[in-house]
Amino acid sequence: MRQIVVASVMLAIGSFALPASADNANPLFARSSLPFQAPPFDKIVAADYQPAIEAGMRQQLHEITAIANNPAPPSFDNTLIALERSGAQLQRATAAFYAVVGANADDALERVEAVEAPKLSTENDSIFQNTKLFARVRRVRDRAASLHLNVESRQLIEFYYLQFIRAGAQLPADQQVRLKHINEQLSTLQAAFHRKLLAASAAGALIAHDAAALAGLSATDMVAASHAAAARKRSGSWLLPLQNTTQQPALGQLSDRATRQQLFDQSWNRTERGDVNDTRSTVAAIAQLRAEKAALLGFPNYAAFVLTDQMAQTPNAVRAFLGGLVPFERRKNGASVAALQAQIAKDGKTFKLAPWDWEYYSAALTKATLDFDTADVRPYLELDNVLRNGVFYAANQLYGVTFRERHDLPVYEPDVRVFSVFDRDGSPLGLIYFDFFKRDNKSGGAWMGEFVTGSRLLGQKSVVYNVENITKASAGQPTLLSPSDVTGMFHEFGHALNGLFSVARYPSLSMPNARDFVEYPSQFNEHWATYPKVLKHYAVNAKTGEAMPSALMAKMLAALKQNDGYSAGELLAADELDLAWHLLPASAPRQDVDVFEKRALAASGTNYTDIPPRYRSSYFNHIWYSGYAAGYYAYTWSAMLDDDTYQWFLAHGGVTRSNGDRFRDLVLSRGSTQPYGQMFRTFYGKAPDVVPLVDDFGLVSK
Repeated sequence: MRQIVVASVMLAIGSFALPASADNANPLFARSSLPFQAPPFDKIVAADYQPAIEAGMRQQLHEITAIANNPAPPSFDNTLIALERSGAQLQRATAAFYAVVGANADDALERVEAVEAPKLSTENDSIFQNTKLFARVRRVRDRAASLHLNVESRQLIEFYYLQFIRAGAQLPADQQVRLKHINEQLSTLQAAFHRKLLAASAAGALIAHDAAALAGLSATDMVAASHAAAARKRSGSWLLPLQNTTQQPALGQLSDRATRQQLFDQSWNRTERGDVNDTRSTVAAIAQLRAEKAALLGFPNYAAFVLTDQMAQTPNAVRAFLGGLVPFERRKNGASVAALQAQIAKDGKTFKLAPWDWEYYSAALTKATLDFDTADVRPYLELDNVLRNGVFYAANQLYGVTFRERHDLPVYEPDVRVFSVFDRDGSPLGLIYFDFFKRDNKSGGAWMGEFVTGSRLLGQKSVVYNVENITKASAGQPTLLSPSDVTGMFHEFGHALNGLFSVARYPSLSMPNARDFVEYPSQFNEHWATYPKVLKHYAVNAKTGEAMPSALMAKMLAALKQNDGYSAGELLAADELDLAWHLLPASAPRQDVDVFEKRALAASGTNYTDIPPRYRSSYFNHIWYSGYAAGYYAYTWSAMLDDDTYQWFLAHGGVTRSNGDRFRDLVLSRGSTQPYGQMFRTFYGKAPDVVPLVDDFGLVSK
């Protein structure tokens, strides 16, 4: 997931004065002197963020006022270029702040976010509801045809014009006031949702006092569980922390059914315990306010509002796309349930397959039919080797880039690693930070973000980061990955390449701004994790240096496809759930979250009794906090684009520099500088084709 926080969030004037010495003491007030303007984390302390943000707000407001009140006739340079140059200090402060809040939060940072969240909205509104500023942008847009601008510059005009329209620049004054209030409430509620979810996920960890309850877990996972318990001062116990999704990794190993059910229930009910971390009232309020916001702006629902600048463009297009996949999934699901129920019978059991059984019996079926266990391949998937000889190797073979680890740049947490990235001609491209390991104070899932956005206008190289949630090995032991961990690393690195390769002149267009296009490069990059040439290069035993045997490799690749029907099912259910929430009209009453969820899944045909949604409404962080509202379908839509692209690569020789350079030049480097559909057709030669997606999801029997 690419985390887009700062691009759409600008902060308002602070409510308190800065200490007199803050300008000199705060490292966020000045442009970083480190290479590529990397954040000086060795100098930044938690108390620095709020004053820096507050000062950045004031500075940006001054800059915006000067642009709006410029007595010279509006031009592309004195209006659009001036907007692109504004807010540098604010961008610097918020980029560092939101990276740390997501990956290394503490109470102090969360309090800062709670205070600043409504101000984010207020400042955004003060800019994009500024009538003088909007008039200047509109004047430039009206004259665009006579200005002889290139495609990217015309895209920038349209980008800003749409931002003003979507912010209510054309609304009457009283409706603008109401919209500002809604946006402030939404910012507060979204930040509250995130705080509650972090706390609820930490509290929802399964704690076992008897090792027998965890029978089936590997020795490595047992040691990690013991360390996790000790870290929370629960010596003599074992702790399984929750990841962000409904299903949990340990469910594939735990042989005790009662423990599996307990772990599943801990996950399923994490934010529905009726305590201070119950998110349901927050979720219901967010959904209702979003529907009202859409109505104020002239849209029938929030999904219609969001999708105006996406590749899909309309809710009907998304519904047709998802609805076309559901029948395939229902058929696949029926066959999978029958196979797993038969496996349960072979195990001498008579119970009916339940969600907490799926992963365990899928693994058992894989073992029975393929003689394969995920534990067999972990010794060949050591983190550093996967990074250097897998992720980096594929990038080098496709794009000619190289990497060098450096230890001279400060980081916000000791485990974070930094690499310089060099282009095919040896010139510097930028920096990438990796934060691999799970922590209680880290948000669930994985994502990419930017400390510095690459821009030819600003003379900046990209400084990007990838965040994962991989369980760290004990001291002195190698960190061994699961195949899904490996895929996740390739995924987030695809986002990173998208940022590093950008040749955009304007920072606002440096990366795709459409959710259903931004996941395309990342999901495409996942394919190289299992591409034979790449896989053979990194699948090496961490202790012996022996290559993974070809027979084991073949079993792993077959096993990865065996449970793809489930993966497609839980993803489609989450897609449909997100869309249903954001199709609510403003006239709808506030919803009972659990009742709504059941009805929505039933109406979409994704209420599989054995396959719950990948995220339940009450812990669906993507849509209530991370900017994927009415956009979670983007993962499935982007899968269509990436499968088409992978088939193109296979038809043209696979991993070659010529193929990589063509994809880089036509897609990866373009950001939002061209219309997305046009960009894809230029590369692929035609409109997207859903057939490779259906096949890749395993929804077509062979």
